[in-house]
Amino acid sequence: MRILTRIDGSISGATLSFRLLPGLSSTPSPYGSIIRHEDKDDLGHGLLVPINRCCTLAPQKRHGASYSFIQRRYYNTTVVTCRRFMSSYFCSNMYPSRKWNHTAASTAEPIEPAEPTEPAEPVSSSQERRSKHELLDLVDQYDDTPVEEHLTFLKDPYLRRYAPADGPNLEVSDREEDENLQSVDPRQRLDPELSETVRRLREAVSIKLRRPPKMELDEIYELYLLLPEPRMTYISAFLRHQLLAVLGMTERKDPKSMLRYFAVVTDVKNSGFPLTLIEWNTALSFASRYVGRSTEVELEAALHLWREMEHVAGIRASEVTFNILFDVASKARKLDLAEMIYQEMITRGFSFNRYHHVSLIHFFGLRQDTSGLRAAYREMVNAGEVIDSTVLNCVISGLLLSGEEDSALRVYQKMTNSNRELEHIPDRDYTMQKNITKVLMMFARIGKTHPDMRPNFQKTALISPDLQTYRLLINHFGCRLGSLPRVVQFLDEMKMFNVPVHGAIFLAMFKGFGKHGGPGSDWSSERLFSVWNAFLSALDADSEGLHINTWMAMAILTAFSRFSSKDHILDIYETLRSKWDLDATNSQFMIDFLKRLTQQGGYRPRHMGVIL
Repeated sequence: MRILTRIDGSISGATLSFRLLPGLSSTPSPYGSIIRHEDKDDLGHGLLVPINRCCTLAPQKRHGASYSFIQRRYYNTTVVTCRRFMSSYFCSNMYPSRKWNHTAASTAEPIEPAEPTEPAEPVSSSQERRSKHELLDLVDQYDDTPVEEHLTFLKDPYLRRYAPADGPNLEVSDREEDENLQSVDPRQRLDPELSETVRRLREAVSIKLRRPPKMELDEIYELYLLLPEPRMTYISAFLRHQLLAVLGMTERKDPKSMLRYFAVVTDVKNSGFPLTLIEWNTALSFASRYVGRSTEVELEAALHLWREMEHVAGIRASEVTFNILFDVASKARKLDLAEMIYQEMITRGFSFNRYHHVSLIHFFGLRQDTSGLRAAYREMVNAGEVIDSTVLNCVISGLLLSGEEDSALRVYQKMTNSNRELEHIPDRDYTMQKNITKVLMMFARIGKTHPDMRPNFQKTALISPDLQTYRLLINHFGCRLGSLPRVVQFLDEMKMFNVPVHGAIFLAMFKGFGKHGGPGSDWSSERLFSVWNAFLSALDADSEGLHINTWMAMAILTAFSRFSSKDHILDIYETLRSKWDLDATNSQFMIDFLKRLTQQGGYRPRHMGVIL
């Protein structure tokens, strides 16, 4: 029979090859080394286990006489007992205080090793020292400090040689200047000239907030630019928020006001100060409404700001934010995206207010869905909102865009009949209109709590035609349909309701002549000169909202190109140039436009179309 070539997988053969274990004696053997154990096995036979130099049980010769010291019938007993012995000895000598759990030893009692007949040669102290020296030499430097002292030092770095630190003493403040991250310490001393600039800026901002017409935004911004960079570190948090508030107070958002506001916002962000929710919403409004007609560019800018506000600044959008996004998506004709924004607003649980209802009416108007428009208006009435001219103007705009002129005129007729008893309707500028909107929203909130008060609130709202009403009607019936009698009717009724002639009305009239004017038309040259003279008279009288910009100049020159000669067009251009206040870029643009107009004979660019 063969003997297994390994003792056991759990005992390393290398352990048996280095030194002779205690309790074992060695006897020369032709098969290598023989481990002799004096104990008996279960059958009373002694155990002789041959081990070669590689710590195996394989003999060097394979003759039958080589196995004379082990009987064939005792093979299994020999192997099992050897396993028990090695497990017992290894574990009891290496880990005398531990118990072990071995597969082979779990069913047998440990075997105590016998006294060695020849004591093993002990390891010399020099060898032990050399071993330690070699191990310690792996690390280059040591000191004499014990490890316990290092642990103590970690717990007490100063070892009580210094007084303990006083703090950190944290205190939560609820003061407004602390919550807003105060920009500058008010107790610090500034340069006298710098202090005077800050004082003038504070005074100008205060005047603009109390009496807006008394102070121009350009003057405030010029005072702000006088501060050295970084400018935000020289003004307080209160003045910082006031400055952003007044820069957002503009009647018509244009590229100039947008760039001015974002320049200040950039200074705030570069200085490390946060923006409030109102300031983020104002930035969104500027990014989406600084042009007359919103496109995909403005929509993408608004979405980028919304993403930055929520994911970078950590400020969650409000219902005002979603109203701005919904409005710009609708005006950019991305109606599917507008519906997604509308659904997101509903998912977040925002309640509809006046702005949302009006935007929804405008949305259905852009889709030319008059049934949806009427349903949105009915929902606004049922919600308890106060109806005024702004809401009805939105309804008229949607009906005209959908081609339902008769329905739009019926709404207009009801508006004219509602306030005929009023002898004078006060003019409503931008600031007054904003205040009226806030009051109407307050009435709606109170009316929901006290329904019996709502009829009285509705009586205070004016639903008579205003400037926006006539602008919509004249643009549609004049520029789009070319119905001059309707335009004359609307101009007469403007006088009845004391609506002043605005620059938007003159712009719509000149665009109508530029599109429908010509020989044999109702838009004759005599009527064009009549409108031109009225325009010059209103311009000399400094009428509100009347000035010459590139749009107005292009509309006037295009209208006269339908009737007049080249010399006459040049005379009109010289009259306009003497009265406008254009910068160098716009002046050069008008020169190029005049050249194309006179050379091509009545050239009219694509963007001279109807703007509602």
